[in-house]
Amino acid sequence: MLNLNRIHHIAIIASDYLKSRHFYCEVLGFQLLNETYRVERQSWKADLALCGEYVIELFSFPNAPPRMSYPEACGLRHLAFAVENLEQAIAFLKTHHVECEPIRIDSITDKAFTFFSDPDGLPLEFYQDGTGDGE
Repeated sequence: MLNLNRIHHIAIIASDYLKSRHFYCEVLGFQLLNETYRVERQSWKADLALCGEYVIELFSFPNAPPRMSYPEACGLRHLAFAVENLEQAIAFLKTHHVECEPIRIDSITDKAFTFFSDPDGLPLEFYQDGTGDGE
């Protein structure tokens, strides 16, 4: 049996690298660990961490084709982040002009969640981990 330890990273290709780096670092709070310009590929690559753990590779590539996100398409559906207080997370995103869908309740776990998009329309989710009162 294959013994996977954890997810190592998620790779995202941005249409506007600087805009997406700002979104993930300044809005969502990822830490920029390393940033490299790869001349041979005309491509930026940034390594981003969340809570000290390397999680996202953010890339730019010239003339990258757009990816279908909506309506539901086959492939990776969305990237979800656990938050302690969903209402506070939504309010924070609003201060950065990021709109969220109405809050829904997971019918299986009874937890609240919402969807929003990164600068390229990649579907992202906040999923309430706590009780909603900061615990």
